[in-house]
Amino acid sequence: MKDKIFGVLQRVGRSFMLPIAILPVAGLLLGIGGSFTNATMIEAYHLESVLGEGTLLHGLLLVLSECGNVVFANLPIIFAMGVAIGMAKKEKEVAALSGAVAFFVMHTAISAMLKITGIGDSLPAGSLTNVVGIESLQMGVFGGITVGLGVAALHNKFYKIQLPQVLSFFGGSRFVPIISTLVYLIVGIVMFFIWPHIQEGIYAVGNVVRSSGYAGTLLYGIMERALLPFGLHHVFYLPFWQTAVGGTAVVGGVTVEGAQNIFFAQLADPTTTVFNTEATRFMSGKFPLMIFGLPGAALAMYHTAKPEKKKVVGGLLMSAALTSMLTGITEPIEFTFLFVAPILYIIHVFGAGLAYMLMHILKVGVGMTFSGGLIDLTLFGIMQGNAKTNWIMVVVVGVVYFIVYYLVFTLLIKKMNLKTPGREDDDSEVKLYTRKDLEAKNNTAEGGVAKTNDEISKMITKGLGGKSNISDVDCCITRLRCTVYDASKVDEGILTATGAKGVVKKGNGIQVIYGPTVTVIKSDLEEYLARQSDDKESETVVCPVDGKVALLSEAPDETFASEMMGKGLVIFPTSNKFYAPVDGKVSFVFGTKHAIGMVSDKGTEILLHIGMDTVTLNGEGFNVVVENGQTIKKGDLLAEVDLDFIKSKGLSTATPMVFTNLEADSKLKLVKMGDVKANDIIINVTR
Repeated sequence: MKDKIFGVLQRVGRSFMLPIAILPVAGLLLGIGGSFTNATMIEAYHLESVLGEGTLLHGLLLVLSECGNVVFANLPIIFAMGVAIGMAKKEKEVAALSGAVAFFVMHTAISAMLKITGIGDSLPAGSLTNVVGIESLQMGVFGGITVGLGVAALHNKFYKIQLPQVLSFFGGSRFVPIISTLVYLIVGIVMFFIWPHIQEGIYAVGNVVRSSGYAGTLLYGIMERALLPFGLHHVFYLPFWQTAVGGTAVVGGVTVEGAQNIFFAQLADPTTTVFNTEATRFMSGKFPLMIFGLPGAALAMYHTAKPEKKKVVGGLLMSAALTSMLTGITEPIEFTFLFVAPILYIIHVFGAGLAYMLMHILKVGVGMTFSGGLIDLTLFGIMQGNAKTNWIMVVVVGVVYFIVYYLVFTLLIKKMNLKTPGREDDDSEVKLYTRKDLEAKNNTAEGGVAKTNDEISKMITKGLGGKSNISDVDCCITRLRCTVYDASKVDEGILTATGAKGVVKKGNGIQVIYGPTVTVIKSDLEEYLARQSDDKESETVVCPVDGKVALLSEAPDETFASEMMGKGLVIFPTSNKFYAPVDGKVSFVFGTKHAIGMVSDKGTEILLHIGMDTVTLNGEGFNVVVENGQTIKKGDLLAEVDLDFIKSKGLSTATPMVFTNLEADSKLKLVKMGDVKANDIIINVTR
């Protein structure tokens, strides 16, 4: 049960990464625009003639600021679409559209209920807001996440649904936005009644966090780092950043919820003189940790390395330290001592908690997009001015952190003889992999032969238990995140041999840690998997009747020609006898006998539709000799049909044979076209 919950949480956390990935560029625009249009900064540096109101640069910078601000203002719908994409298993674009539609419908339903009941004025201040032009309840990103998760669940359940023939056009993926609309109309009405109570609970949790003061900040920092190895830190910190759990504030006359939203709202507000440290307490602790503390740990690992290995280790650790300092991506260092010396990671976790608490005590008002590197510190701290952010204390505390991390890590590594990079035994190499190492490993196979991306993807696929064992593939900033059907088939040794820094297994959730290059690895793997059909079900299908085989697009009916009913082909019969094209069972015989459904032994669903518009004949001219549920073999007689009678009624005898349960990555290969005989192999189906 715990493993199942972990797997779900991992997928949820992974789905957050897409909308979160938008924040850095939005923050960059807002940071640059807000910094250089700040009146205090302009006056301090006497830049009125260049950046003052009315100048061209001032106008351009205001545009940057507004473009950045619009992202933060519309995060709920971005999360609705992003989470739906992240949680959907297939046809993610349909999930995104459905997420947007459901979001509009839910808030419109709430808005309508507010108008009908007229209770909006009696709700507490800040309960109402404007959501993409719709007056609704203040649900923030919780509303978006609720939509995203719900729509994804509906999508995964219904995107392959088959409706009765008369409604078949609305089946499959087209059904998803329909059912999402209906469900979220109801959800909107229900939310109107229950959300105010949920909001009270959220406010209560937020009050507990805030009332806990510095101790609460300490616990927050500890938990945020402690959950990192499990990939659940996104799930933990997001409510603090994006909902009322992280506080509320009135900025520019508008009530804003969530620590990060408050910070960026204040950044965009020219009247803000000091940033709200009750909001930045959930962000600022990362700066002394990532810019100073972890580089100190890297220096300790370098100085304790064996003399003969210092040259190699120095380059590796320098790369990892610079990555941490500049971008806030810390996992190359953190996972090195997590796997070789867990005691160091435990100390690091408590060091993280203390960093958050110290920044809170010292009233540091520096926010961030998603990382605590020098880039964010410059944009959202230094450029905003010390009076506004007190960023100088990041440097003061950071220098202390650098020294403490260096001394503590050096002492423990030597005293406990920890096998950090450069101290490993000669016969058991343990090393920190950087991007350079990964590339070198990817480019060198056994015997010095260059490895291709496909070979790496092949190894990853094998390490995950084969293509048939892989449920879905995604990634965050540094980790390939996969869900498998059977975790016992996963080979960590093979995965490590692909250049991974480590493998985290929890239930059916597998995280393979590669570092910042993981997005490329993920894309290569998806392309590789899309081309592979080795472990898919494949079968041959024979022609059910003498005649001429053509592409389905040549069918004299738009419904079939446009593949609305499914992929397949069309046969122009020259014989009156129709035979079974596969081994399997008859799934249905249409009441008017003109259409027969079959399911092969390998699960392929086939519709044989004899003639166009022949449903109007009410069975006249058709003699079907099979019935529902009957077992059939290739070549068994299905029906005898009077083709001349059909023609005499002015109808076409063209007979589409379509495959109704193929997924997007299924393949049809036409083996023979033109004139064929019954029982000739005409198509190969790979599912």
